[in-house]
Amino acid sequence: MDLTIEIPFCLNFNNLDRETQEKLMQLSKQEVERKFGEDLIAYAAENSLDFDALLEEEAIKNLYNYKFKFTI
Repeated sequence: MDLTIEIPFCLNFNNLDRETQEKLMQLSKQEVERKFGEDLIAYAAENSLDFDALLEEEAIKNLYNYKFKFTI
């Protein structure tokens, strides 16, 4: 499954600071929670896992599915 996100700001090599990385992570968490939240909650409950930790892991994986366009 391809997950795509519309990034509301421009990324460039000068704009990969901590704030931008945190913003991307927040967007990824929101997307994962919106699409898979109920399944993740059920999985976390069934396996006695911390939902927030699971959400963060899935958000990191989700970031690898983003398609970035770099203009040099």
